[in-house]
Parts: sequence; C-alpha cells; structure tokens
Amino acid sequence: MIFWQNRDSRINYIKVRKNHVCYGMGLGIIVLNDAYPGFPGDVRNASAFPYPIQYEIAEGVTNKTLVYDKNPNQCRDSVIAAARKLEQMGCRAIAAECGYFAFFQKAVAAVVDVPVFMSSLLQVPFIQQVIGPQKFVGIICAQKQFLSEEHLKNVGITPGSNYIIAGAQDEYGCTEFDNLWNPLKRPEYPEAYYDKTEQQMVNAARAFVAANPRIGAIMLECTGMQPFARAIQGAVDLPVFSWGTLLDYAFSVVAHRDYYGHV
Repeated sequence: MIFWQNRDSRINYIKVRKNHVCYGMGLGIIVLNDAYPGFPGDVRNASAFPYPIQYEIAEGVTNKTLVYDKNPNQCRDSVIAAARKLEQMGCRAIAAECGYFAFFQKAVAAVVDVPVFMSSLLQVPFIQQVIGPQKFVGIICAQKQFLSEEHLKNVGITPGSNYIIAGAQDEYGCTEFDNLWNPLKRPEYPEAYYDKTEQQMVNAARAFVAANPRIGAIMLECTGMQPFARAIQGAVDLPVFSWGTLLDYAFSVVAHRDYYGHV
C-alpha cells in the first residue's frame, strides 16, 4: 500500500549542493568486494533500514585484504575512492559495513565534506561516558586477533581504557559467521542459518558477561551482528550498541526530523 503525503512546503527553492548528482539521498555505505548474504539488519541488506541507502563496492577490498592479511593499508586507495564516489552521488553521510574499516576513519574524514562513520566502534568512547569509569564496554568483534590498537585509536578509543574485547569467531565458536566471512573456512557459496547464528551469539554474550561481570554495555562490532541484538539484550539485560544504532544516529544528524505533537 502506498501512503501519499503532502509535500514539504518549505522546499520551495532548490539549488545544487556541492556538485552532488542525486538528491533525497541518505547514507552512503562502502561495502566489501565479497559475495555473501546478510540477514535483514545486516548493513549489506538495505531492506530493514527506514532511510535511503546507497552502496559502493570498494574494489579489491575483501575480508581477506581488509582483515586477514593484517595489512589494511593496502586497501586505503580503494576505500577513499569509494567514499568520494558516494559523496559525489549526493549521500549525506559516509559509513561502511565492517567495524575494521575503523582503520580508515581519519583518512576518509580528511578527504570528503560530509560526516564520516567508518566503524561501529566510534560509539565506544561515548558508551564509556554513559556507563561511567567503573564499568567496562564489552566489545564483541568478529575476530579479536585482528582488532589492533591502531583500529581503536583511529576512532578515538584510548588503548587500555575501560573496555574488554571478545572474538565471536576465534574465541566463542560462532561458526555460522565463519560460513559467511572467513575466507579460509567458508564454503564456495556462503550460507548461514538465522536460528543457529542467533543462539551462538546469545551463548557468546552470556559467557562473555558471566566471565566479566563489570561489563556495563555490549558493543557489537560486526556488520552482521545487529540482527541478533534484541535477543542478546534479552539474554544479558544490558544496553546494546551496534552498527544499527550508529546508522540510525548518523542519518538523524544529516536529515533531522520534524516534531509533531500537541501542547
């Protein structure tokens, strides 16, 4: 069903914005040049988000080249090119689909004129202020072994501050994610089951919090974890931050909504 609305009467005059080609755009998201599916809520699945999304593939940037090779610098030129393309298209902000794009937060922000949200981990310093210094941010990432201090510092996280990191795949046995993202283990046609993935993530979060009772909030680093955020929150009864919370915030600051109500 289509719901027709009156036009915004304040849009009475238009002019070009910074040489942008398209208008009414939302978030521009840089995606890996990897073919694998995502459940609704995964950043590479646009269907669940209530605002426009424009994707741009970072040519040659894959899970292997970005994460497993331990040399993200080799991806820099492709990432910057994708960001510039999205900006030229008319996107109001630039984001990415993998938390490990944190490595390029400063580099991309330096070359475009729209806000840049390259990693879900940008939320960690904010969360630290929200929960206070006596509690820890529990970061659940895909592979702990590949998340370096440089990734953290580039999004404003002070190494050694009040956070704890857990690896869903390399520490807690979330094998369904291996079937999608691990270039060394995934099948020729990547696949995953929702129910099994959700249970693995819930088990991981419960074990992580049980082992670290001072955790005051969960930060889901990875692009495909937020479909399970509600189930995780139900299991551990803590605030949960994810790519989803960051993208919602990003869109809200570049396309602020009106308020309707009564007095």
